Amino acid sequence: MVLNDAVRQALTSGHLAHLVTLNTDGSPQISIVWVGLDGDEIVCAHLGPRKKLKNIQKDARVALSKETGGRTGYLDNYLVISGRARLTEGGAPELLHQLAQVYMGPETKFPDDNSPPGYITHIQVEHIHGVGPWQAQD
Repeated sequence: MVLNDAVRQALTSGHLAHLVTLNTDGSPQISIVWVGLDGDEIVCAHLGPRKKLKNIQKDARVALSKETGGRTGYLDNYLVISGRARLTEGGAPELLHQLAQVYMGPETKFPDDNSPPGYITHIQVEHIHGVGPWQAQD
């Protein structure tokens, strides 16, 4: 799916996102993550092995929710994305440093220089929901 400008702006605005993966019993596992874009894929970085990464390896289905600021009528804008995730090894410190400039402020030094290579989650968007200017995207 090609993301429109409103979705791109919402995803790169610096608001925290909630990443939902599925545990082996089908129950949801939720993590707060920083997100960015790589083309039309949503990306987030992880320095070490985490439950969400194991879940993605077993079941690629994910959901992402994010408050985005602004209002449509009387409702606060929010974005909900469902899609499929894949993991790549390495590159996490570089992506986290890039995202830290948005989430923590310009010239932030994060993470430490001796951080492990980690993993990057790439989310291919399948559906877009929520309240905001992206409603026409779905």
